[in-house]
Amino acid sequence: MIRPQATHKYGNRKPKAAKLVTIFVVRLMKAMLAVFKQERAEWKRDEMKITIDNLDGLEPQDYTYAVPANAKGGSSLTVQRGLNVPTRCSVEIVVGAEGLAVPARHARVVVTSKSGATLFTGYVATEPVREYVSETTAGITYRARVTAVSDEWLLDKLGSGAGERSPVLLPLNARSLLTTLTERVQVGGSTGISVASGGAAVPMGAFAVRATAPWSENAGAAAGAAYTGYRALGGVVTLTPAASVTHALSDADGTLNIAELTTAAVRELANDVTVSGEVEPAAYITECFEGDGTTTVFELSQAAFRNGAAARALLRDSFDEAVIDPSQWSVADPGSHFSLTSAGLTMNGGTGVDGQTTVTALDAIEMGGSIVAQLGGVKLAAASDGMLAGFYEGTSVLANCFAGFRVRQTTSSDSGVPVGVTGIVPVVNGAEVGTVFAPTAGHTYTLRVRLHCVEMQRVMQRYYCRVDGVVQSFGASSGVNAPMDVVFELVDEGSASNTPATVLYDSAAVGGVSAIAGTPATTTFVVANAVSLFGSIASVSVTRPGSMWVVSTLPSGSLQTRLVGVAGQGLDCEATYGTSAGAAGRVTFFAGRVPVAGERVSVMYRGSQRAVARLEDTASVAGEAAGGAPGTCRWLGKVLQPVARSSADCESAAQAILAFATSRAAAVAGEYSCVNPADDIWPGDVLAVTSAGVTTSLLVRGVTVSDGAAGLKYEIKFANDWATEWADGMGLRLSEAIAADAVLPQTASGAVLASLQQLAVTTLSGSVLGIDAGVSPPMGGGFEVRRVDEQFGVGVDAADLVLRSPVRNFSIPRAAQGERFYVRMYDGSGVYSRFSSAVFVNWAVS
Repeated sequence: MIRPQATHKYGNRKPKAAKLVTIFVVRLMKAMLAVFKQERAEWKRDEMKITIDNLDGLEPQDYTYAVPANAKGGSSLTVQRGLNVPTRCSVEIVVGAEGLAVPARHARVVVTSKSGATLFTGYVATEPVREYVSETTAGITYRARVTAVSDEWLLDKLGSGAGERSPVLLPLNARSLLTTLTERVQVGGSTGISVASGGAAVPMGAFAVRATAPWSENAGAAAGAAYTGYRALGGVVTLTPAASVTHALSDADGTLNIAELTTAAVRELANDVTVSGEVEPAAYITECFEGDGTTTVFELSQAAFRNGAAARALLRDSFDEAVIDPSQWSVADPGSHFSLTSAGLTMNGGTGVDGQTTVTALDAIEMGGSIVAQLGGVKLAAASDGMLAGFYEGTSVLANCFAGFRVRQTTSSDSGVPVGVTGIVPVVNGAEVGTVFAPTAGHTYTLRVRLHCVEMQRVMQRYYCRVDGVVQSFGASSGVNAPMDVVFELVDEGSASNTPATVLYDSAAVGGVSAIAGTPATTTFVVANAVSLFGSIASVSVTRPGSMWVVSTLPSGSLQTRLVGVAGQGLDCEATYGTSAGAAGRVTFFAGRVPVAGERVSVMYRGSQRAVARLEDTASVAGEAAGGAPGTCRWLGKVLQPVARSSADCESAAQAILAFATSRAAAVAGEYSCVNPADDIWPGDVLAVTSAGVTTSLLVRGVTVSDGAAGLKYEIKFANDWATEWADGMGLRLSEAIAADAVLPQTASGAVLASLQQLAVTTLSGSVLGIDAGVSPPMGGGFEVRRVDEQFGVGVDAADLVLRSPVRNFSIPRAAQGERFYVRMYDGSGVYSRFSSAVFVNWAVS
């Protein structure tokens, strides 16, 4: 049987070789295209990889392929980054049929890119929301909407990082502040999160911690105040100076897609700025009263400035816990010489080296206003050596001790005290002063160090901003220099409650009011520095009562500080500060401590006012005055963060505002989108955008990273300093509502002379008041005395002008029993002191 020959589709003709090649190539290309599409799909899905550890003992599970595609060909996985706020990750996951579990609350989430970069680490913060999708033979399928928050969520759950009694922190730099907040919040339980040792050590001023805010809010405010950005990634908090990372985009090399860039100038410039801050201490007031032997209550003329309640209690510990409180103290104890017992902080020797065995307060103390450090229930055994209640400037060694009690063995040079017994002696500026006291064996004592400075603020704020691509800072870098009074006293707790305290040293009695000059702006408080201490301390407190200080001039002419406190502590009087509503303060003396006839009681305190400043950029005003139109563009507002505690701080803030508010680039804001940028972009970075040869620097405020059809899509929001919302500034947060009680300056001027901190009353009689201004007058100037604290000026000869003196010491004639005199220094150009030094006299006239 002959089978018919199969007919080829080309007939009996064989295909030409060229056609065969073409057919082969087409088929190969189709196959390659199919493979490419498959690989492309796989590649797209791998652009963002998400793993979730449900903390169930299993390994982290890869959820990437359970993330459904969205309508645009990407996925629902997004990472939202903000400047100095927690990063958030949101994703939809199909679970159930594939065997993947619904992510658990607290589950660990990690998102990476295909290139291996970590885009997000954090935790599922809330219960995932489940939506029914379908039911198959394999089971029910759900779509779960999951929201995760970056690692600092763990810190937020533990608290604010403020500690019990630390409303204001005085860090050396931004990194140390963030470290303090992080360590303190983890005292009750570690999260394993730490602050990177490298990073931004940017100098800062005082930082007000909000005890009611979570850690991330305090950390964000702290980072912003230093013009830095923090991020929590992989269990580590890093701090990076803003604008330190630049991403160059240019239409010349194709890295900039101009169609995806939107910009706008969202705010007018400002060249005349008025800002308000907190209520600040104002006039330096000395109010003089005449004792008569019977009057116990002396009413002040006005309320005395006092810190808020939170700022008054700096340290307090009864040492009655199982361990020394790590939220308040840092303990250095290489030989285990400190312990807590029923007697409190118990000391049992030391290494024999000064500064090696210490219990030190975590927070530095600003040496402003009145400060009282008290150790209660102090018992000392024989052969003790060391320091108690020491305020140190620098390392904790004797030479650096500004004020504290030294405990040592007495010698023959200690007059009136047996040789070889344990003695207590005051130390000021590293040297022993005053009287050596030998405590009686078995007795318990209260030790107090009283400090007083006429300046309430010793640390000035620093404000940062970015102007034309350069970060600038404004504000004093050093502390405020000011004199201080110091008093050391002790009380035998076994004595009667009305037994006067034993004063071991009183700087006023030794060298006059404010005898100690050149004092430190901040110190470290060390409750015990054991070279070889034996004994115990039942309690410790460090408080800041306010600005009031009382000194008596006895009929003999000698001075003594009157001890202010509460009854039953062996003190002289108690002080009431008055209220902002108008109630004046007063001083009430206890029985047995009433001022004698002829005794001059001088109450020193500070007045108060709202901090405010007005500055002008004259060059900008002149430049804007075109076509006869006025060039002044005024702006008024309030400084929110960093807190402006004084008019001087307001001036620094106003300088920063003027620096960026007069720059047109500072008002630029907008958005930009790009796919697969060369580097990962974070808030705080800078986009250097070059278009048509012109480069503009734009500060990134927010970034949303999503899994798009073509790869990683970055949606970027940027805004320079003058373009942000008021509460969302980088280094400076503002409110457009100025304080209602601010007295607005009529003219813009930042020129002031130093206030007369050390002005003192030298004589007071029925006919004359003697004044020592404390400093020599400036060239061509002198000291102006008025009866009202306003309208100072050489050209202002109002009825309240008393006199102008070209010399430091001068006399003021008296005319009435109750008089008020306000004194300011002025120079040859008519510039005056910022605040008055006032003398209020309540003394009979001749």
